[in-house]
Amino acid sequence: MTIDIGKLNKLQVVKIVDFGVYLDGDEAGTILLPKRYVPDGLDLDDWVEVFLYFDSEDQLIATTDTPKALAGSCELLKVIDTNPVGAFLDWGLPKDLLVPFSEQQHPMKEGQSYMVYVFHDLETDRILASSKLNHYLEEESLDLEPKQAVDLRVSDKTELGYKAIINNQYLGLIFHGDAFRPLAIGERLPGYIKAIREDGKIDLNISQHSSKGDNDLENQILEYLKSSGGQSNLTDKSDPDHIYRQFKVSKKKYKNALGALYKRKLIVIAADKISLVQARKASSIWSRGHLN
Repeated sequence: MTIDIGKLNKLQVVKIVDFGVYLDGDEAGTILLPKRYVPDGLDLDDWVEVFLYFDSEDQLIATTDTPKALAGSCELLKVIDTNPVGAFLDWGLPKDLLVPFSEQQHPMKEGQSYMVYVFHDLETDRILASSKLNHYLEEESLDLEPKQAVDLRVSDKTELGYKAIINNQYLGLIFHGDAFRPLAIGERLPGYIKAIREDGKIDLNISQHSSKGDNDLENQILEYLKSSGGQSNLTDKSDPDHIYRQFKVSKKKYKNALGALYKRKLIVIAADKISLVQARKASSIWSRGHLN
């Protein structure tokens, strides 16, 4: 049996003492589960799921509390203190999680939250975190394909757009033009692979319609107009949030689709509304009939 430090483990009780129970840690020896974490009714030879980490005295210890992040995962965590050693993050355990200065992408500030990767550092035998995500996540695709659905977590904002963690394994980029609104660091959202560049870098979309193509969006707009009596006040000047709520696309994508429909002479675009061509003709005929 091999234990995983920084992760959840199912271990067997081998000794009961006044201040807790000891668990079988195989080569690591017995590991204390302090009394305050011992579930009611836990007895000798029982198995219990625990998280293994190092306490304030750097002793391996067990807890039934689950931290906000496990080793091998990324999470948005808040800095609660800094000192000459580095920054300390709140991850839900009595001992705070250290980000050494050497593992900080930019100097961390108290009170700010950062996306970090949590890992068990074998050299120091400590659980640490790093905001240098590109050191731990792949930036080149090995098994991703264009239009593939993925889970995204926004990790940083750059001049080009937003960096995002893909399936907790890769790093990709959402260009500003493909973001329908400002995105929040740490935000989770569904996405799609937009393209794999020649250098293997990954471009992302956050809209299903973007991955399916513009024709699908154009059809969606036409159907929406038909169900709305042939007219809509959702124009190319509308608020991006309003556009996204209806079509789940960015304002840029919506404007492009409207332009394509206009060129195909399927819609008419006015300052305050868009109309189906046939609906506009019908309205005009109705008006002339009532004027005669």
